[in-house]
Amino acid sequence: MNTPNEEPQNFDWKAAEADVAAVVDLDAERTRRAEAGTHFEVNLDDAPQRGGMPVEPAPVDASGKRPIVPANWSTWPNARHSLAQAAALTGYRAGFHAVRTPWYTVLALFWAVIGVFRLTGRQLKWWWVSEQYGLRQAAADANDPGMWLKLHREVKATRAWRGLVLAAELLAVGIGGPVLYAAAPVWVLLLAAVGVVAFLAHVGRPQDRRIITPATVSGRFRQVNPDIILRAYYAAGLGHPDKAHQQIGFGSTMARDASGTGSQVSIDLPYGKTFDDAVKARGAVASGLDVAVSQVFITRDPSSHRRHTLWVADRDPLAQGAGRTPLLRCKPTDIWQPAPFGLDERGNKVAVDLMWNSILIGAQPRQGKTFAARTLALYAGLDPYVKLTVLDGGGKPDWRKFALIADRCAFGLAMTRDGDPAEIVLEALREIKADVQDRYERLSKLPVDVCPEGKLTREIARDPKYKMPVRLVVMDEFQEYFDLGDISKEIAGLLVYLVKVAPAAGVIFVDATQRPSGVGGGQVATQFISFRDNHQVRFSLRTGSWNVSDLVLGAGANSEGYDSSTLLPSYKGVGILRGASDATPTVRTYLADADDAEKILVAARKLREAASTLSGMAAGEDIAREVRDVLADVRSVIERGETGAQWEEIATRLAERLPEAYADVTAESISAQVRSFGVRSVDVKRSGKALKGAKTDDIDAAIGRRKAA
Repeated sequence: MNTPNEEPQNFDWKAAEADVAAVVDLDAERTRRAEAGTHFEVNLDDAPQRGGMPVEPAPVDASGKRPIVPANWSTWPNARHSLAQAAALTGYRAGFHAVRTPWYTVLALFWAVIGVFRLTGRQLKWWWVSEQYGLRQAAADANDPGMWLKLHREVKATRAWRGLVLAAELLAVGIGGPVLYAAAPVWVLLLAAVGVVAFLAHVGRPQDRRIITPATVSGRFRQVNPDIILRAYYAAGLGHPDKAHQQIGFGSTMARDASGTGSQVSIDLPYGKTFDDAVKARGAVASGLDVAVSQVFITRDPSSHRRHTLWVADRDPLAQGAGRTPLLRCKPTDIWQPAPFGLDERGNKVAVDLMWNSILIGAQPRQGKTFAARTLALYAGLDPYVKLTVLDGGGKPDWRKFALIADRCAFGLAMTRDGDPAEIVLEALREIKADVQDRYERLSKLPVDVCPEGKLTREIARDPKYKMPVRLVVMDEFQEYFDLGDISKEIAGLLVYLVKVAPAAGVIFVDATQRPSGVGGGQVATQFISFRDNHQVRFSLRTGSWNVSDLVLGAGANSEGYDSSTLLPSYKGVGILRGASDATPTVRTYLADADDAEKILVAARKLREAASTLSGMAAGEDIAREVRDVLADVRSVIERGETGAQWEEIATRLAERLPEAYADVTAESISAQVRSFGVRSVDVKRSGKALKGAKTDDIDAAIGRRKAA
């Protein structure tokens, strides 16, 4: 007995090598196919079978057991849903055909009349043995009277016998028909008439003229077979048909996938070729298959790095939307569970873990970037124990309704009655940083039975006595906050600190930008890059080039075959998700338009009111007023008798007299704030030197206009 690692004794290695050579000898295989009349462009699989192992194994649990009952029948809700789907489809088909039944009847009668003549003609041809005419003519042409006479006698005998058969048919119809009509009940006559008309109509109609129109139509698609796949992979440089150990192998039979939307097969690459090589060659493989690259998907096989599953869709799967968000049910969510995000290219649900992650979303304008970020924010909003901060540098309407539930929010950069949005952002980030530092201090002091790993738990986050709820910070068009002058330096520093440190304290960042390449230069530009690159999960919708795609997805994404610039402009809400799981799917995000978002946010506010977790601006706290009444403060530092003051002068006085609010104020920032109220920037003389500043009368007039409003 040989052990598994021992070589068997007296083993014939030459015979084994000959067997292997016979298996991989493609020249011999080509010869065999040529003799059989086939080649590499002949469809070998006339009717691909649906589903099947090992291409698409059923889901298994940790023990590796397959489910005894299919998932769609495993529970009563699933079974009820399956039955409802079947009933709906049956009802639709019944209604479709019921409306067209009169037209079907007319067509059937018309083709039945034609069928009478065609059937009569076929019967007469059968009786006359017309197919033998060619044989008799050949005997005559060959001047073979013996064969001709033999054939003639044979045909006469056959005609006599077949004539008797036809006479019997006529007697049966002529006698049996009236007897049946007189004796049979009406329902039997109706069934017989329907059967006869259906038979005659089938005989009479041409093959390309259907009487009954299908209620549902399966689309046409390019059939994929093993020969075409071999051609594609060899053309893509993933192997060579004439070199030993460089042939492409198949780990399964070619099959239709379970959804019936494509063809799939397991591919074994030659030794030395990897899954990454296949992903990089995806475009070349699509060319070899003669389909669009958006129809070709390559999935990793956990059993081998050279094996993967190739799925070729019948049509572009990304052109179909994922549908409305399931959040429209307005049920409470749990931030500790993955958030529903959309569907992948094969229709599988994709969810994103928000806890402990920072998420970067990037794209060109109008590709669905804001909608994707808002989908995640809405999920967090429906968890009443999550504290939201929503900061939109673009000032779009998409985020305005989040004021219903956000602890702090700022929209755009223009001055509002709540104050300067940039100052609100700065104050919010300062408060979050202080909260993060305080959390780490308090978590480290909690007993092990309460905080076993020294980090936030679901129980701690939801217990109001600890005051450490999960926080979600959403920043749309965050590049705007890096381009505000002096104030951007502090904002940039805070953002870099928080994106690196805050997730572990239960503070999540979801950040979106249409300019991932960065801003300007200097320290702020460096901090922008650091902030961008410290996101663990990346989602890139369509970008302008592979370079920009790499900036969003992370360095090396393009070399692995992931390039969002290849997504079509018509794809809205479609992007590549990297870092959320072992796979890197192309995701069609769920849709939640403005009306959907408002409905969800109204429900989210009710949940927070019921849980007594509404806070900050949403609860009516005038947080923005902490930024101070700028006009009144500026007016207070202009001395009696002064007709105006220069901006530098105003900034210095504010910093000296009101340091708690204006310690970092600059001439440029105070000028921008005051001018937003309609105050002109004019020349103001001091010691014979004229510099820009504000007139006292203009400030008083602005204050008067505000009071009148």
